[in-house]
Amino acid sequence: MRTAVGVVLDKTSENAKRFERRPHASGRILAPAAAFAIVWNYFVVGWIAMHLSIAAAAVEDDFQPHVYRNAQQRELNYRLLVPQELKPGEKYPLVLFLHGAGERGSDNKAQLKHVVSIFVDPENRRRYPCFVLAPQCPSGEKWVDVNWFSKTHETPEKPAAPMALVLEVIEQLCKDQPIDSRRLYVIGLSMGGYGTWDLLVRKPEMFAAAVPICGGGDETKADKLVGLPIWCFHGDKDPAVPVARSRNMIEAIKKAGGAPKYTEYPGVGHDSWTPATKEAELLPWLFGQNRGN
Repeated sequence: MRTAVGVVLDKTSENAKRFERRPHASGRILAPAAAFAIVWNYFVVGWIAMHLSIAAAAVEDDFQPHVYRNAQQRELNYRLLVPQELKPGEKYPLVLFLHGAGERGSDNKAQLKHVVSIFVDPENRRRYPCFVLAPQCPSGEKWVDVNWFSKTHETPEKPAAPMALVLEVIEQLCKDQPIDSRRLYVIGLSMGGYGTWDLLVRKPEMFAAAVPICGGGDETKADKLVGLPIWCFHGDKDPAVPVARSRNMIEAIKKAGGAPKYTEYPGVGHDSWTPATKEAELLPWLFGQNRGN
């Protein structure tokens, strides 16, 4: 007579045999381990997708949607993160985030895809209360009107139309909100990296620190950036923006007498913003800068 355990084992064995005979969509007969691996992979992918969706929703909830319209009726979509608690008489830093080309549009959401999630992290919100401005560049436009595929470029005479609107929004926010004008920071990736360098050259006295990621700037204007705290990032395998654009800009600033920080990631492609935002010292360094230093 078989034991209860034996019965269970027999049933399991019989189920396994039946399971083994079930063909995969490819027509191959799968062993139990292979079938389990496929099911497990689907579970993991679904779990990750669910949590990414939850995280994205949290970012959207924390960043309030706005539309700026100037006297000429030009509009700019933007999102704004506000400190959780605004204390009377206290002023807070403002971080400007400039997204890449892939996030252009009119949905006022796509610009939240990269980087800005670090500012809604509960611990970071507690340690670094700040305003974060995330404008969205319209489709077909740029933060700076230059050829991204050129080895060098000169700063255009005027800022691109979306960038001019960004400057207007910053000016308005500084009037309406308790923002410390000595602690304005800018972070930009890819197209936004170009935009960051462009802003620094045009307004070197405006920002307390900058983080250009995988972008490029006008090396002939490097002397304007000598006294500005800059931490630049790039991947040495970037297929979209040559790493030389960052290397050359950093070298030009150093030759002019500056001391920018530069981190280059070996083997990393275009998305150098992913490891950059995981740098433990990034936010302490950024928020440790002010124009009074």
